[in-house]
Amino acid sequence: MDTLTRIERAIERFEDALLAKMFPTEPVELLGALREECDSQVVMCSPSRVVVPNAYDVELSDEVYEELSRHGKQAGQTLADSLMRHAEERGYEWAGPLTVHVTKSSDVPNGRYRVVATPLTHIRADAFADGAR
Repeated sequence: MDTLTRIERAIERFEDALLAKMFPTEPVELLGALREECDSQVVMCSPSRVVVPNAYDVELSDEVYEELSRHGKQAGQTLADSLMRHAEERGYEWAGPLTVHVTKSSDVPNGRYRVVATPLTHIRADAFADGAR
């Protein structure tokens, strides 16, 4: 099990380094913001069950959006993959299928990005009974 954990961490470090080379500092900070948003929205259903929101809206400033869009859909998928690994490491369950929606906005408070997590409203809580995942 330790070997698997080391491999996962190496992949995550490689991914962060790749993003840092592709996009100077924003995506690495953005990954941290996504993880922080996920961690701040946990709901403890039981000692063995922790649920987190499954829908993440990422609003990017015009400049950051243009930089990310030059690299195609690869960055959006990388953000979702990184968030998925983060949740697996923490033992989180999603409130439904994970989505990371990236949009451009001129109304971003810090001038770079904003991340907001919410559970999708059409997902019923009783749909995730123990043993049914």
